[in-house]
Amino acid sequence: MNSASAELGEFGLLIEGDWRRTGQVQEVRSPYDDQLVALAHLAGPGEMEAAIAGAVRGFAVTRRLPAWRRAEVLAKVSAGLRERREEFARTIALEAGKPLRTARLEVDRAIFTFQVASEETKRIYGEIVPLDWLPGLEGRSAQVHRVPLGPIAGITPFNFPLNLVAHKVAPALAAGNAIIIRPAPQTPMSALKLGELVLEAGWPAAGLAVVPSTPAEAAPLVEDERLRMLTFTGSPGVGWSLKARAGRKRVTLELGGNAGVIIHHDVDLAYAAERVAWGGFSYAGQSCISVQRVYLHAAIEAAFREQFLPRVQALKAGDPLDEATDIGPLINLAAAERLEAWVQAARATGAQVLTGGERSGRLWQPTVLANVQPDMAVACREVFAPLLGLFNYTDASAAIRAVDDSEFGLQAGLFTNDWNLIQEAFDGLEVGGLMINDVPTFRVDHMPYGGVKQSGEGREGVRYAIEEMTTLKLLAFNPRPRS
Repeated sequence: MNSASAELGEFGLLIEGDWRRTGQVQEVRSPYDDQLVALAHLAGPGEMEAAIAGAVRGFAVTRRLPAWRRAEVLAKVSAGLRERREEFARTIALEAGKPLRTARLEVDRAIFTFQVASEETKRIYGEIVPLDWLPGLEGRSAQVHRVPLGPIAGITPFNFPLNLVAHKVAPALAAGNAIIIRPAPQTPMSALKLGELVLEAGWPAAGLAVVPSTPAEAAPLVEDERLRMLTFTGSPGVGWSLKARAGRKRVTLELGGNAGVIIHHDVDLAYAAERVAWGGFSYAGQSCISVQRVYLHAAIEAAFREQFLPRVQALKAGDPLDEATDIGPLINLAAAERLEAWVQAARATGAQVLTGGERSGRLWQPTVLANVQPDMAVACREVFAPLLGLFNYTDASAAIRAVDDSEFGLQAGLFTNDWNLIQEAFDGLEVGGLMINDVPTFRVDHMPYGGVKQSGEGREGVRYAIEEMTTLKLLAFNPRPRS
């Protein structure tokens, strides 16, 4: 890789172990100050064909790798990330605008993701199925094996440019698949550096490709039948349209949300306020499980505000490379202007700004709204920004219905010590996960993670992604006497 005027240098595509230059170069710029941070070459039709053909050849090798070898490679990737933790954190901060302290946590999560994948490689079990349930089948049995699915295409978003790539690469390798990653155009560098690390760890060169591209040039990753699976994380509109084009391949979608949390009258309000402040404003709210709607029991609404608003006002928005920064910029100016329009529309129809509500370029002060109506864009659509709205309730059942009254269904939160209410919420909320005494933003990387409704289908979380990336194969035995 030759360095350029950009801090991170100039990167080609990674295809079958080669760094390929295409002549079509994209500038990667900091969301904070528009500084040029890297140059990334983009794939065209020839490079996409090379990546797909290479993945097919690579799968012929990776599918036969023994479990100990796959586990060894994944463990080396985890160790490599640990050794280069600060380098990867700075890369994330530069290309994604994520504050350094938060970026370090993302690297730590990726370290853990690969560590878990190394362990899960040794736990891809099958089962024995007895077949002697009918007369005449005496002595018969079957083995069920879980085998790798085939070459996989992974399309990843900007908001977690390392760990969400890890959530596609690590289980794919654990299962014995080849994989092609198309990273978000805004944040390709973390994925390219990770690809380099995976090959250094000993993964077959044809078993991994990283191909930044325009959306149009990425079409073969969706449509080519040689690829057996598409795993996509991004916006609902894009995700569902890709599924419609994917043909017979398996598809998993991790899409959007507008996560709700209920805070009942029987909880520690200081703790709840601390968790909501973290869950609503970490990485400027640019997470599909960021807290967006907070439902407060009327008996504790005023007391919660007293605990909560000072925590929000203490958050510092600024330069992501500054160790003191809590909230960095939104990914681009269009996202900042969209939020501005939504806030103005909400205020015009009665919403009250309790704190924040102002921006400087792409930087938004953390914003809390009251008097929010369910049909306002800031309530019913995905904000994906440092903003949340407060609602109140007196009937907990009505609050559960309000949280569930959404086209999204990713994760929800409930602060209470009332077991009956917990059970009612678990039964009544159509979501992929319910967090008790925590915010919906809570995620540990080996949990099953995914949503329903417009929030997607399929599950990530290493073991669960391995199940998506493998298929069942039956071997039935009919013992016959020797002649």
